Amino acid sequence: MLRKKLAILLIATLALFLGACNRNKIKNPIAGLDSKQPDKVLYDRAVEALNKNKYDVARITLQTLINTYPDSEYIARAKLTVADSWYKEGGSAALAQAEQEYKDFITFFPNMPEAAEAQMKVAGIHYRQMEKPDRDYTHAKRAEDEYREMVRMFPDSSLLPEAKKRLMEVQEVLAEREFRVGRFYFLRESWPAAIARLKSLSDTYQLYSGADEVLFMLGSAYEREMDMVRNSRFSEIQKSNLLSDMKRKAGDAYGRILTRYPAMDRAEEATKRLTDLGLPVPTASQEMLSQNQAEEQSRSEMGRIGKMMRMMRSRPDVSRAVKVGEPVLQDPPPTHATDVVRNMTAVADAGPGASTVSAETVKGDPLKNEAVPRSDDGPASNPPPTPVNDAITSGSQTDKGATADKVDKKSESTSKKKKKKGLAKLNPF
Repeated sequence: MLRKKLAILLIATLALFLGACNRNKIKNPIAGLDSKQPDKVLYDRAVEALNKNKYDVARITLQTLINTYPDSEYIARAKLTVADSWYKEGGSAALAQAEQEYKDFITFFPNMPEAAEAQMKVAGIHYRQMEKPDRDYTHAKRAEDEYREMVRMFPDSSLLPEAKKRLMEVQEVLAEREFRVGRFYFLRESWPAAIARLKSLSDTYQLYSGADEVLFMLGSAYEREMDMVRNSRFSEIQKSNLLSDMKRKAGDAYGRILTRYPAMDRAEEATKRLTDLGLPVPTASQEMLSQNQAEEQSRSEMGRIGKMMRMMRSRPDVSRAVKVGEPVLQDPPPTHATDVVRNMTAVADAGPGASTVSAETVKGDPLKNEAVPRSDDGPASNPPPTPVNDAITSGSQTDKGATADKVDKKSESTSKKKKKKGLAKLNPF
């Protein structure tokens, strides 16, 4: 009986091994054609060498074909196979070369069916090198850009569903990074910076697995700002303007949880917050409820062993990525901390109607090179810099004619900046 079990196990292992070998082989679409043409012979030899992992031999053979027979019908396949050889070889340098070869193929043969496959390979190069949210996110952003390009350039390709699935996984990782940055500012009580990050995240990645948590934290940040305003020395009119505007924005954040994410965990607590604020509690439509339930059911959970092994891997966990719906193909204009402060200043001076004043949108990512605080992987080696503006701490403190306290000039640095007063504290720069 034991011998029989061992024999079955051996056969199953051998079958898996052979299957893996077959998957790694490069298929030759013209292998069955009976031809003695020298260009076809060269192509067949290159594919055979590639399947035996003789990458240099395969590339030399293919280059011979390209240089010797420039009008051959196999030129396009030869160029694509050169790119495949670099892709299969792996390694940072080889993958970079593969990306360039694939890009060249798409440029010269954009109408061939293999062009969509080449674009998928380009995106896959960065997907393979993608790291955790608290580490370098360069490859994640490049993967997002390339998958978006795939969706835009080849809308009729059979690879489109796979591209969208991968794109949503990449966007889950990018959204998690943004959430960690926003949470860092929230815990540091830097409300303008937290509001800017969380609002940009909620506007951009609406399929993020923690979207309800993002909106709940955004509403809480507005409420904390309200507490700061109540304890400040602003005039009563300024306080009234700011409190009215922040209350409305907090209500919008909580209300969006109930209308867009009614099946998620924060819905019940958002209802309580709206009641405490004295604001109406919206109800989600049946269509939106069904949509959100489908999104939550499509997510998967990493197993216990996977969670234990996650500490030793550099690859991110994409199990929580949604598998239904449409990914984001174009980012909306981001919100920056300076926009938040400028808007608050306008509201305090002109009233709630000033909250609609358009703020300047700065192109690019102002925190592009900023390290993200780690969560389960220990402290980050380079935490985000301490924001200059932590909160609205106080209003007007002294009249223009009031004299400042005397300072011992010997013990104080001459380069020390003067403290800002009144509404100037809203400006973090």
